[in-house]
Amino acid sequence: MNFSMWKKALLVIPRIEPEEFRKLDVVSKWLIITRAAVLIMTFTSAAIGGILAAKDGMFDGLYFIICTIGLILAHATNNMVNDFTDYIKGVDKDNYFRTQYGPHPLEQNLMDKKEFMLYLGITGLIALLCGIYLVYVRGNVALYLLLCGIFFVLFYTFPLKYIGLGEIAVLLVWGPLMTAGTYFITSGSLSYNVVIASIPYAIGTTTVLFGKHIDKYEMDKAKGIRTLPVLIGENASRRAVIFLMVFEIFFVIYLVLNGYFSVIMLLVLFSLGTLREAIKAYLEPKPKERPEICPPNIWPLWFVAIAFYFNRRFGLLFLGGLLLDLILIKSGIRTDIYSLKSYF
Repeated sequence: MNFSMWKKALLVIPRIEPEEFRKLDVVSKWLIITRAAVLIMTFTSAAIGGILAAKDGMFDGLYFIICTIGLILAHATNNMVNDFTDYIKGVDKDNYFRTQYGPHPLEQNLMDKKEFMLYLGITGLIALLCGIYLVYVRGNVALYLLLCGIFFVLFYTFPLKYIGLGEIAVLLVWGPLMTAGTYFITSGSLSYNVVIASIPYAIGTTTVLFGKHIDKYEMDKAKGIRTLPVLIGENASRRAVIFLMVFEIFFVIYLVLNGYFSVIMLLVLFSLGTLREAIKAYLEPKPKERPEICPPNIWPLWFVAIAFYFNRRFGLLFLGGLLLDLILIKSGIRTDIYSLKSYF
């Protein structure tokens, strides 16, 4: 077991040569080909739903764990489906850029098609079994959630990404579907408030995809892949990401002011420094040469790396605020803005 590689693959998407890859253990290989570092976004969305269920006093730990595992494996399955679809369509052939944000198991000959399909099949099957079990215990609503999940896993890469719906799909999946879905599975109850509360982090994950598609703008345009940046233009896309990043901060403030979130959630304001740097970068086109602030192992990724860094910081603060708020509530301390008025 190569624990150092496990850690590395969970923190970054490592670049690796075929000879080195073939010597790795099964878990290391799986973490690399599924681009496990980005699976943290799925865990965060699920965790938000679980914490909100606990806050409302309706948390079932077993169902939460099964749901979270299923979602993470579904995301991993989608990443592999994405690679396989682009491989058979020839999109990633001789694609230097694609190999910069993660090794391509098929194009780079890390494994043959049979081995790849084995990893894909087992991962997808376990995700499906988690979903089927949750349908059994939670009924029709869980079935609708499962069917929606299957649809996005299978059809995100094609045709959704090809017709400018990829960003919208991510907003729906990492918000209402994952967060509100986890809340329902964990609590057995539907909540409109949780759907609304899922939006800020979902916006963050959407900016990451936006950033990736801006980085790939010229290549996607040349290959006829009509992502949203290709449809609205590179300059408009950069402005759209800036708007979304600012909006997610203001949306949290709004939820604090209307009393759904406690003032503890203003912890997200500690991401403003990162936001300022992200806005500065997005105001300008991608540099022709690698800036000193961009590590060599990241370049030529630029906009996606910036968006991911901001989303990770915002997401950790968002999740930390929810956890702290839950602890205070369970301790009998109310921290919503209207309760605090009574102390003054």
